[in-house]
Amino acid sequence: MGKTGSGAQSGKTIKGSEPLPAASASRTVEAYKAEVAHRISHLHRQQVYSENPQPLLRSVVVVRYSVNADGTLLNAQIQRSNKDHETEKTALASLKNSAPFPKPHPQLLRSGRLEVSETWLFNDDGRFQIRSIALPQRAG
Repeated sequence: MGKTGSGAQSGKTIKGSEPLPAASASRTVEAYKAEVAHRISHLHRQQVYSENPQPLLRSVVVVRYSVNADGTLLNAQIQRSNKDHETEKTALASLKNSAPFPKPHPQLLRSGRLEVSETWLFNDDGRFQIRSIALPQRAG
């Protein structure tokens, strides 16, 4: 799914503009998730809500995904949602289109992979934030 190769960490670019990520220094799963969330948010900034999310969200989509030792996205699937198919597609596409990711620190790998769940928070207009780096929701 991801665009990698033997030179994936050599400073080459994705789609001619974004540098491929280097190895991650994050030694916790939460810190690694935040790195991935920042990458997704940067690459999809037109779809990201930059202020505090609204009190009642349109959709909350939880995606379970795994990456291998070189940061390649191995799989991704919806773990939980309210069945809003448009936001499910947006969450999966933003993840897949942002791969490859930084190489996870070796201590985070189990059987050569890192499996995590991440949550996309969608406002009524379809823009999102990713929970690992999201701002607090506005009061209702």
